[in-house]
Amino acid sequence: MKIRSFRRPLIAVLCLAGFAGLGAVAWRANHAPSPSVAGAGTGTGANVSRPAPAPAQVEVAKVTVREIVDDVSAVGTLVSNGSVILRPEVAGRVAAIRFRDGAAVHKGEVLVELDAAVQSAEVRQAQAELSLAEANANRVEDLFARQFVSGSARDEAVSRLEVARANTALTQARLERTRIRAPFDGIVGIRKVNVGDYVRDGDALINIEDIAVLKLDFRLPERYLARLRPGQELEVTSDVVPNVIFPAEVEAIDPLVDADGRAVLLRARLANDEGRLRPGVFARVRLIVERRDNVMLIPEAALIPAPGQTQHVFRVVDGVARQVEVKTGMRRAAEIEIVEGLASDDLVVAAGQFKLRDGTPVAMPGIDIAKKPESETLSIVRD
Repeated sequence: MKIRSFRRPLIAVLCLAGFAGLGAVAWRANHAPSPSVAGAGTGTGANVSRPAPAPAQVEVAKVTVREIVDDVSAVGTLVSNGSVILRPEVAGRVAAIRFRDGAAVHKGEVLVELDAAVQSAEVRQAQAELSLAEANANRVEDLFARQFVSGSARDEAVSRLEVARANTALTQARLERTRIRAPFDGIVGIRKVNVGDYVRDGDALINIEDIAVLKLDFRLPERYLARLRPGQELEVTSDVVPNVIFPAEVEAIDPLVDADGRAVLLRARLANDEGRLRPGVFARVRLIVERRDNVMLIPEAALIPAPGQTQHVFRVVDGVARQVEVKTGMRRAAEIEIVEGLASDDLVVAAGQFKLRDGTPVAMPGIDIAKKPESETLSIVRD
């Protein structure tokens, strides 16, 4: 019992000593001098300040000023300037074919002749009757001058002469219908008949196409109607002749807008002197709606998205990024028009702007941002 009573005070004393030691350690930790105070005491930390932040690495571009073209693209089909299928007006047997398939022909040239034996005989008969009527009319005129015949006899002779002349013209017209001529200069197609074939009036014989000048029909959405006018420039391309641009111009605008597709039909005209394009070919169209000079452009990537209708960019001034509000215009080929907010030759941040704040120092390796470069640092190439 004495041993147990002795151990209890000893344990209590040890516990008190432990608590006292922990308190001393805590007091020293809370009252230890800070490094800045210690430095101040030695005189070495009085002028110490935080280091300036490093400039942000960005890419910049210069605002460019040049002419831009407001255009719209479409697709269309080439059409002959003149296209016709020759058909006979009378029935008959083909007597001669005076052209070669796919050859060039001239206006008025005889292409197909039908058997005209009957028509030729009728012409000779009419000419003989005309000669007789002319002789009778001359004889009656002489007798009337000498008052040997009455005026009615003279009038009758003149009338017979006119009938003979009309009959001759009629037979000649019938003979001419057996000869099918080219209505204009062009290229003939592949014939559908041969010598000896019997054709009826209206049967197709041959097609002829005027391709020295081609027409191009294409459609545009109705929202462009107010900006369209005859004479506007076009650039036409086709897979038939790769990498070649054919100039053209708008010739006519259909006054009727298609109610189903909400589109307006346009017809353009382009020269095809070398015959490299053909009717029916698919073509791509680039219509020049407007040309504007002195337009300021920057890369579209320089714009900072912001809520609402406002748009901003970072302009670099003396090595510091300044956020400015801009008004934009048309967008084309990764570029955007600046209507207000920047001046020509200003530097804007084109990449890395999302880590910037207004007033952040910026730097680009190899370029002194504090001084505007003499040439553009970012080339913009329009397709």
